[in-house]
Amino acid sequence: MYKKLFLFVAIITLLTLAACGNGDTDASGEASASETIRVGFQKGNSLHILKTTGYLDEALQEQGISVEWRELATGGALLEALNAGSIDFGHAADANAVFSQAAGMPLVYVAAALPNPEGLGIIVHGDAEFETVADLAGERVAIGQGWNSHYLLLKALQEVGLSEEDINFAYVSDASEGRAAFESGEVSALGFWDPFLAALELDIDARILLDGEGFTNNRTYYFASEDFANENSELVSTILTELARSDEWANENKDELADVLAAELGIELDPVQRQVNRKTYGVEKIDSNITAEQQDIADVFFQEGLIDEEITVADMVTEDPEWIPEDWN
Repeated sequence: MYKKLFLFVAIITLLTLAACGNGDTDASGEASASETIRVGFQKGNSLHILKTTGYLDEALQEQGISVEWRELATGGALLEALNAGSIDFGHAADANAVFSQAAGMPLVYVAAALPNPEGLGIIVHGDAEFETVADLAGERVAIGQGWNSHYLLLKALQEVGLSEEDINFAYVSDASEGRAAFESGEVSALGFWDPFLAALELDIDARILLDGEGFTNNRTYYFASEDFANENSELVSTILTELARSDEWANENKDELADVLAAELGIELDPVQRQVNRKTYGVEKIDSNITAEQQDIADVFFQEGLIDEEITVADMVTEDPEWIPEDWN
């Protein structure tokens, strides 16, 4: 059912974008005359930071190329836009990528962000007596179906010999609905991610029962269409080089970064500060170990019926791609 809904949304998105027209891409899918590259980003993530630093705009300006930045609300929406041809490059979370591949979107993994297992967790009320994930058996847990925190909980349950059937899931559609269910006491636990996870820790003295450590690396991935990646390898290499430079700036200027992101996100500074302090920014080439991480997410989601067919993540990963910067090898 999830796959059918995903496909329906993707079709509507495609029709809408087609109606609006797309003068930036030629029939082959390559950026016209390579004069403009369209980068999709989500607020608060690494491509947003790259936009803020201006590094990519400056590097490409020297080549006569401009950058058009397009903000999208979710990773799923970003990958739909990429598939529809309205952007050339973007990023999305690990779970988003699995659903996109299962829906038949011909996207290419370009690179991976560094692990961020601390930025994801199962949170409980501060005075709760729960000590391990096994204590959640029979309890109501709020989570988004197919979220990366859903995968985290499924992996943690497997480790203690439990399954999804041992939890009373209260599925929510977004962060605000999840927080409302948790704050009201309707559920005993909530699967969440930063900065919303950090906000709950600070606002209502909630406690992280477990984070992704030992279960999931909670990665973000960078994507392009197959045509764009293969026909513009030097351009993609420049993007990755400037992204690595931007990530280095983020690691060295976390106080300034927190100020910028808090203003852009419209939330309090303290949770954003906590988020950036427990995250190491960086980008790396996708190897067999990283591919295996993604494959496990796909396998677990298939076993739980979240996707209808088995997929092979390696089909979307290019071995020794030309776009990897020389100093990465």
